[in-house]
Amino acid sequence: MKKYLSFIALVFINALVFGQTVISGKVTDRSNQPIEGANVYLEGTYDGTSSDHQGNFSFTTTAKGEQSLVVSFISFEPFVLNAKVGSMSQLTVKLREDVNTLDAVTINAGSFEAGDNAKVTALKPLDVVTTASALGDFVGAIQTLPGTTTVDEDGRLFVRGGEAEETQIFIDGIRVFTPYAPAARNIPTRGRFSPFLFKGFAFSTGGYSAEYGQALSGVLTMNTIDEPDQEKTDVSLMTVGAGVGNTQIWGKNSFSINTSYINLAPYLALYPDRNQWNKPIQAANGEMVYRYRTNSDGLLKLYGAFSHTQFDMIQEDINLPQGFNFALKNNNLYFNGSYRQRLGGNWKISGGLSYTNDRSSIGVLENDIKDTEHAVHAKVKLEKRFNSRLKLRFGTEYLRSDFKEDFSSTTQTFDTRFSNDITSAFTEMDIHFSKKLASKVGLRFERSGLLEQSTLSPRVSLAYKTSDHAQVSLAYGKFFQNPKNEYLKFSTQLKAENATHWIANYQYVKDRQIFRVEGYVKNYDDLVKFDTQTPVPYANFSNTGSGFARGVDVFWRDGKTIKNTEYWMSYSYLDTERDYKNYPVKATPSFAAAHNLSLVVKHFIKDWKSQVGMSYNFASGRPYTNPNQSGFLNAKTINYNSVSLNWAYLISQQKILYFSVNNVLGTQNVFGYNYKNQVNTQGVFDRQAITPAADRFFFVGFFWTISDDGKSNQLDNL
Repeated sequence: MKKYLSFIALVFINALVFGQTVISGKVTDRSNQPIEGANVYLEGTYDGTSSDHQGNFSFTTTAKGEQSLVVSFISFEPFVLNAKVGSMSQLTVKLREDVNTLDAVTINAGSFEAGDNAKVTALKPLDVVTTASALGDFVGAIQTLPGTTTVDEDGRLFVRGGEAEETQIFIDGIRVFTPYAPAARNIPTRGRFSPFLFKGFAFSTGGYSAEYGQALSGVLTMNTIDEPDQEKTDVSLMTVGAGVGNTQIWGKNSFSINTSYINLAPYLALYPDRNQWNKPIQAANGEMVYRYRTNSDGLLKLYGAFSHTQFDMIQEDINLPQGFNFALKNNNLYFNGSYRQRLGGNWKISGGLSYTNDRSSIGVLENDIKDTEHAVHAKVKLEKRFNSRLKLRFGTEYLRSDFKEDFSSTTQTFDTRFSNDITSAFTEMDIHFSKKLASKVGLRFERSGLLEQSTLSPRVSLAYKTSDHAQVSLAYGKFFQNPKNEYLKFSTQLKAENATHWIANYQYVKDRQIFRVEGYVKNYDDLVKFDTQTPVPYANFSNTGSGFARGVDVFWRDGKTIKNTEYWMSYSYLDTERDYKNYPVKATPSFAAAHNLSLVVKHFIKDWKSQVGMSYNFASGRPYTNPNQSGFLNAKTINYNSVSLNWAYLISQQKILYFSVNNVLGTQNVFGYNYKNQVNTQGVFDRQAITPAADRFFFVGFFWTISDDGKSNQLDNL
């Protein structure tokens, strides 16, 4: 009996042993360095092990036939081998670095990002409302970044020697045709949009994606909040007006609305400026975002904004004893709908539609002008991620604008109108060769129906990680943009203006510190020229203009060195000349300053429950033409200097009292000069300095948040 049991046991053991297969091998990286602790297992079984200090592994399995062997380790791409178990011996497995890790290289030449998904944040969304000089305006905050020029009498974005119209703004990837509120001459405008509805933005000073067109110099993309975290109400009481906002959430739906009313009459009664106001500025604004999250991970967002602005003023003018009368009434409606959805097979689709209706009634001296613009932008984009190293995106879009202007004066009446439509297609590929080396290659095609012209724009970017915290980037791109409406309304026998960008970038990022230095060269061709003092119907228009811009931008942000303090510094050097408009020779435009410097400091004082901030902006003198001397754009203004302060005091967790003063030192800045049309008795043209309407601007606001958690406020870092 014992011999029989022994025989049975021996048969069982032999069956067990000979029914097993040994799986073995070695795990290394691409440099043949062994990887210790890699997980090695057969998918769908409990059979597996970990590699030892020499990268070796070995385990047995009873599985038969074809199986999937998986090898994985943090910061590396998983390795999968589909083969028969019997062939899985003495394997050599080389793991590739995972290019999606936080320490992987990023393609960033010419680009600044802010938001939850940005790997490197140079400017945070909250900086918009806590930067002293920004006054809660996106544009004001971005003007503290390198590559921008301070043109304080205008207020729009001027990027690397380009005019303001050369930088386009997008919301959720869809074009905004009229992003700025209207303003009078020498009075800075503001962006139309509230920062509290947006989660982040990306600002490109050149070399940007093939997805974006009709911008010669830069692109600003703003992204609305996908899903609010709670219901809340925000109330704002300010020296210039009031505002209220509310967010509601139900199921997979959410809705946010922000409204505001601005009236400068009470403020001007206390602090009069240099203008005579028949009707001080009044503005009513409203914004809303509706969001719906589908069951299949899709997201629908509907964004709408309406603004009404009106004023009537008289400005001093050396050639007009009664002053320069300017009156304006503007209504602007903007709607934006976007949708994105993940599809099977690592595909993703996104797109949207925007509509703009802008109407202005303008009175200039004895002239009446009525401008009406309707604009539409439709876009669809597909993305395919083949693996962690290769991603393809392509899409198409259509832009159309219908412009009409009615002009009447005491001597003449005429109207102009045109329709401008552009059809575009783009394709772009992200290629990550390794964690250290990546490239973006794109191509954009555009067809303008109005100009009867087709253009092709290649774009290429390359980034290489030189160390754990540093990388270098290069970018090249060709960019086209149709001429401005003020030219097209008089002549459509033109073609698109174009610019070529070359960019080299170095970036160092470590522990809440960012350092960037970037050099660039831009060449302009086919710029519009005309032979009259201003664009008029009888002018001769052509595309014979050209120009260049080159320079260096430097940026440093530090949130580590000084406790409870965060600061950043920006410096830009710009060398630019153009032969365009009615310029008799190639010259530096009057909006371009050779040197721009910004310093922003924010410090939190815990005992005072306060955040104090300071902004300093400097710009070297800008060119202007002095008719008392020979030459064109032959003189320069004095340097621009402005120091602004702000203080946010936390009354309670959800109540904030906010103070700010722009140009607190009252520096007498000069933006240029108006000269008399006729010489005086000494044969000299008298002049009048173009200065800000007021030396300082004071702002006081009370912000109250009522939310579910009882903690959040409109400055969430307090």
